[in-house]
Amino acid sequence: MAQPQSPFFEEAANAIRGCITLVMGRRDASTYFDFSQRGLVGSLIAVLAGMMLAGFGPLLLGFAVPPGAATQSIIVNAVLFVAQALMAMIVLRQMGRQDGFIPYLVASNWVTLVSAVLLLLSTMFGEAGLVVLLAVAIVAILTFVNIGRFIVTLSGLQIGLLFISQAVGVFLALGLVAMFLPAPAI
Repeated sequence: MAQPQSPFFEEAANAIRGCITLVMGRRDASTYFDFSQRGLVGSLIAVLAGMMLAGFGPLLLGFAVPPGAATQSIIVNAVLFVAQALMAMIVLRQMGRQDGFIPYLVASNWVTLVSAVLLLLSTMFGEAGLVVLLAVAIVAILTFVNIGRFIVTLSGLQIGLLFISQAVGVFLALGLVAMFLPAPAI
């Protein structure tokens, strides 16, 4: 069980166990995450690490990446993160469930890091990596639902509203990013 004063790597190990229990659909998933202020900071470090892996991971693996693409990836991911967090905060406040925002954010941030690692690994499998990519997408939706069910304790309708708000926020953010950032050179 995550302790409020646990060192970062112990917190990370517990959170990864929490992500696995979310995928498995176990109700005790919340016991693996630290929802204190320290745990929130740790999860923000995790999401930042996930963004860095998404941006610079292919370079570290030796893949040819257009100049500036890694930085653009990080900027886009940061904008999407802010959009998702803002939409979650707004929708949870409208539902009268502001108490669920920090737990939602903490669990989602750790899932983001695990997803980034899996997506980076999928690039190593070439075209077969598309299967891994599809699996990660399915697991991402499953963990989103289970975060709503087991971490924030939302009803099915509330989870659906949160999902729709997240999708709208992401599409709006992508539109804004597309207006201001040029496409990377190929």
